[in-house]
Amino acid sequence: MRDERSSYSIAAGVGLRELKAVLAVAELGSFRRAAQDLGYTQSALSHQVATIEAALRHSLFTRPGGRGQVRLTPAGEAVCRRARRALAEVEAIAADAEEAERGQMARVRVGGSQTTAAEVMPAALRVFREDHPGVEVALWEYDSFEAVASALSRGRLELGFAHNPGPDDRVESIPLLDDSWVILTRRDSQIAEIEKPSFDVLDGQDVVAWNRRWQVQTDLEEAWSRLNIAPRIVYRTDDNLALQRLVAAGLGHACIGRLAARRAIDPALTWLSPKELLLGPRQLALCYPRNRQMSGTTAALMSAIRAQTTA
Repeated sequence: MRDERSSYSIAAGVGLRELKAVLAVAELGSFRRAAQDLGYTQSALSHQVATIEAALRHSLFTRPGGRGQVRLTPAGEAVCRRARRALAEVEAIAADAEEAERGQMARVRVGGSQTTAAEVMPAALRVFREDHPGVEVALWEYDSFEAVASALSRGRLELGFAHNPGPDDRVESIPLLDDSWVILTRRDSQIAEIEKPSFDVLDGQDVVAWNRRWQVQTDLEEAWSRLNIAPRIVYRTDDNLALQRLVAAGLGHACIGRLAARRAIDPALTWLSPKELLLGPRQLALCYPRNRQMSGTTAALMSAIRAQTTA
């Protein structure tokens, strides 16, 4: 026989605040950091987690004490999976209401890097505009899969590009193309004539790089270090166009994705494709929200993007 009291206690103890508290602790590994991130006192956040644990009658975290990182129990992992889905649905309500109010969607928002905006979208938009001339497409810059997934789940984007998207209950991902790391250099440089290049050729060479606030640049430098490669970083920038201009001016080489390199902005530039994978396989994917119905215009733009790329 169903226990109505148990059902009521769970419904009464599980609210949005409690779900957000559990997710924050799980993602940050600390009650203190989670409380700071959400703007609560630590005791208030602990009470929210305790409330949901009491309602579910299961511990959601192992608490080692001291400065040890708290970890999810199996029950906690199950709750987090459901919590992400539930919050994604709630966060999408405002976006759905806005679309319903203005009728058929007249705008599609797409998130991604400077490279995807410059190298993937123009060809896709030419095709898309033939059938949908009145639809506004807005391109927004995002530098990580987590940022794209969050914006999609909150209804701030309809589509988003990401490299190597991991499993996430909030989004679906469609592989588009390989975008492995290559070496960008001038055609007349000493390394341009190497028949079988490797990333070792950058050892001791002047290199143009992105600023370290980009996680991808940190990952690149850590990979160089693991391979005992020590380039001399002489310039840093946040702009892909500036990076290519600096290489074209002979101020250094650069590591960039194949997608950007194959359409280099200056005829003086060429690129080398080492056989080894600097950071493992690197695949560009197109992402969309899992729990929201896709509009016809968004589906049409997705088809145009896929038609201009090859998996």
